[in-house]
Amino acid sequence: MDFTPTEEQAAARDLAREIFTDLATPERLAAVGTGSDAELWKALCAAGLPGAVEDIGLLGLVLLLEEQGRVTAQVPFAASCVYGLLAVAAHGTAEQRDRLLPALRQGSAVVTGALPARGGVVASADGVLSGTVTWVPWLRDAKRVLVAAADRSLWLVRVADARVEPVELTAPWAAGRLILDRTPGERLGGPAAYEDVQACARTAFAGLQAGVCAGSLARAVAHTNTREQFGRPLAAKQGVQLRAADAYMDTEAIRVTTYEAAWRRDTGLPYCTHALTAAWWASEAGKRVVHAGQHLHGGMGADLDHPVHRHFLWGRQLDAYLGCGSEVLQELGDLIAKGEPS
Repeated sequence: MDFTPTEEQAAARDLAREIFTDLATPERLAAVGTGSDAELWKALCAAGLPGAVEDIGLLGLVLLLEEQGRVTAQVPFAASCVYGLLAVAAHGTAEQRDRLLPALRQGSAVVTGALPARGGVVASADGVLSGTVTWVPWLRDAKRVLVAAADRSLWLVRVADARVEPVELTAPWAAGRLILDRTPGERLGGPAAYEDVQACARTAFAGLQAGVCAGSLARAVAHTNTREQFGRPLAAKQGVQLRAADAYMDTEAIRVTTYEAAWRRDTGLPYCTHALTAAWWASEAGKRVVHAGQHLHGGMGADLDHPVHRHFLWGRQLDAYLGCGSEVLQELGDLIAKGEPS
């Protein structure tokens, strides 16, 4: 295994870091509120970053999402790349790729995903869907949504053909309730598409969680190095050092398991169990890190206007998205018990 970024991946990561750092400032995030930052999304698209994901692979996307997570930038980058660009590129027909990929590469069309399949949506043989998905992240920004039916088939649905009700989540993800009432959809991929797309999503959002945790920890380190108590920086206290060290190790565990899962997908190796491992670390370790980050800020960590609070909200949202720790652990155990190589 070699997780060293290629020249193209490193260049894309550095460009993303520059854009996110310059534009996703705490003041700008406060002004955006709970919606998406349209100007930031335009800047990312103008730089060609969504389209670059096809070339730099899932590992490259994870590197970009780490940079987004560090500043909790409010753009549908992960959702549109995973449920749109990568899903269509991997499982779409030639006609679907020719029709859908150009807009996805440019970022002029956003796709989100109503996953995982939980039995709330039923699809007929002729592609008519009915049911309700309680909340879908970034639905208010999307032109299409990738819907997982109860039988784990995947369908691309035009948001304009469905009913959407705004929903506010813990994190500001421009979410909505998706209501399908004999809504037309087009099938994407075959029987194996669901498992691949969900594993890809779990890997990508674990990468986002790694960035959220790294940003939370960086803020905690900066705070404890400058905040003094009894004439000494808080960082000089052993208890603070140990708490920060544990958070660092948890963050690195999320990162390395995510890199492995992404690298395996890019090289064509089975990676579903590795994606579940990354998702478990993102859930269990992620919430520990963002709790530690808030705790190390003392009373300031409870201030809703302090930037570290955003990391806490994102970390808790990502903790449960696509399955909480106990759910993915059970799924991983079932796969291992069956002896499935994926």
